[in-house]
Amino acid sequence: MASNVDIPEGTVQNILDQDSLKWVFVGGKGGVGKTTCSSILSILLSKVRSSVLIISTDPAHNLSDAFQQRFTKTPNLVNGFTNLYAMEVDPTVENDDVGGSDGMDGFISELANAIPGIDEAMSFAEMLKLVQTMDYSVIVFDTAPTGHTLRLLQFPSTLEKGLAKMMTLKSKFGGLLSQMTRLFGVDDDFGEDAILGKLEGMKDVIEQVNKQFKDPHSVVPLFQLSMDLTTFVCVCIPEFLSLYETERLVQELAKFEIDTHNIIINQVLFDEEGVESKLLKARMKMQQKYLNQFYELYEDFHITKLPLLPEEVCGIEALKAFSRNFLSQYQPPIIRGTVEELEQRVSWLRDQLKDSEAQLEKLRKGKQKV
Repeated sequence: MASNVDIPEGTVQNILDQDSLKWVFVGGKGGVGKTTCSSILSILLSKVRSSVLIISTDPAHNLSDAFQQRFTKTPNLVNGFTNLYAMEVDPTVENDDVGGSDGMDGFISELANAIPGIDEAMSFAEMLKLVQTMDYSVIVFDTAPTGHTLRLLQFPSTLEKGLAKMMTLKSKFGGLLSQMTRLFGVDDDFGEDAILGKLEGMKDVIEQVNKQFKDPHSVVPLFQLSMDLTTFVCVCIPEFLSLYETERLVQELAKFEIDTHNIIINQVLFDEEGVESKLLKARMKMQQKYLNQFYELYEDFHITKLPLLPEEVCGIEALKAFSRNFLSQYQPPIIRGTVEELEQRVSWLRDQLKDSEAQLEKLRKGKQKV
């Protein structure tokens, strides 16, 4: 493991300092606090950027809950800000989004949706097209849980192969298709050339997404996601399953040449406030084991530890207050082994003794009455 001098700072300041960043993806296992982290990142970025857009691509949208404000599939200004916008998009594409439910477009839509995952990939591509036309300094993506995110990364190549297979079938059975359309007097819109043209157009969109993910130095202006423009922030908790999913996510991101150098570990229990609970002590011991593994595996990452709070982080003020833990490492109010900590423990034990004596006195009085 690297020495303390070589360990990167445990904050997200490096993201705020990287002026070239255009896309920030925030992902991880379900229930680890991705929405809270992406919301706070967007708030911090709004302080150093001219305009920020945060987009939720998770089917179970939580941005509205985090900011306590209703958002739609079009950008809305977040209350209390002049340069922070938010929107929630449905990752599935409807028939209306690809040209309607009637005629040729409806047929192609049904044909496309028969390929697993194509609806989400097409929707993602269309969303990126839409976002690219908007003039925002940086865009933060609050993504779906890891499994969905990894599937999305795999969609372009999978779908490109699927459409190539459909083209092959067309070349084999194209003559039969032409005869069938003439036999039944079907409109030219359903002809061989029309279907081929639609599929080719769909393939072009998917190939653009493929270039976006696979080629970090692509010169395609619409989907250029180089290391200077893009980063992926992994959010997790100090438990085995979350550690495993984070490792899987980091490996997949490396495979697709997507830059990632920040890990946020949420819901960490710190040894503070004279904790005497055996359950909490056991959980702290378990968490410490996985925290050590995180530091061993990702010694060149910026690892930010966030404390587990007794209440939810909802609303602008709560998000702003919690954001300080993203810029400086959290320090427990009471440090073990100090005079303050010992005094607090003595005070806590006195309170416990007082409560126990009161309960004992009640029991004694009860027995006397009997």
